[in-house]
Amino acid sequence: MKERTAELAVVSNKSFQASTAVNLHHYDISSALQTTLEFNELIAIFCNKIQATVPHNSVEYTNDEFGLSFKRGIVGRHSCSYALKVEDQQLGELKLTRTHRFGKDELAMLESLLCCLIYPLRNATLFHQALQMAYTDPLTQTHNRAGFNDMLAREIKRANRCEQHLSLIFVDIDHFKALNDEYGHDCGDMALAAVASKVKDSVRGSDVVFRYGGEEFVIMLIDTNLDAAAVIAERVRTCIESQTLAYGMEVLNITASLGVSSLRGNENMESFIKRADTAMYKAKQTGRNRVCVA
Repeated sequence: MKERTAELAVVSNKSFQASTAVNLHHYDISSALQTTLEFNELIAIFCNKIQATVPHNSVEYTNDEFGLSFKRGIVGRHSCSYALKVEDQQLGELKLTRTHRFGKDELAMLESLLCCLIYPLRNATLFHQALQMAYTDPLTQTHNRAGFNDMLAREIKRANRCEQHLSLIFVDIDHFKALNDEYGHDCGDMALAAVASKVKDSVRGSDVVFRYGGEEFVIMLIDTNLDAAAVIAERVRTCIESQTLAYGMEVLNITASLGVSSLRGNENMESFIKRADTAMYKAKQTGRNRVCVA
């Protein structure tokens, strides 16, 4: 039986401090939760700590702001759910399940213990919001080059460890300098934002778009081989070409050249990027508005 989702809110530091002082169990949980700013790790630590007090078979945590969905265990028939927030800040939803109903005393204990989780989740939210701002290009609302470098280093390690594919698509707007020179930088900015929007609309939800620099974008495709990446690149190219932009009384037709590469064995980051970049320049040198692979 599914229980109604409850809303757990802490409205002041005073209430949180009072809850942590209830007993040593609360103090132990609070101390453990100070060790990380990662949402999934916070939920895992919390659930491990409360297992003896509030036994459960599975946990699910969702956070729409950051697109998170953390699940662990085997889902049981009975559940209790809490929409977590502090003041007006939403912190996600936590659901526990098991085979038999949660008792009133257990739910009261769980709600008391959840107060220990609220502020670590708030700190994690503030931290990741700051990261998002630091890693976002304000003009195109894509991730920036710093974000690309950090994420690519992590994904290369993960791909090698898990023996999965990893691909890159470099996208460069054709004749962008001429567009800027003829119509001005405001027009160039509009074109960049429009192309970025088209690229984001034409890739999958698991793909990540970055502004690499100037008029150049890069798409990271996790667990995607070279053939599949080339198909996606062609779809991106077609979407950009099909877009007609109006600037003042002028109608602008934008195209782009794309280069695709997939990670090879234990290849390093520099080599991986260079091959995609080289493929993109080959597309430009052989006529533009096309896809080349390397």
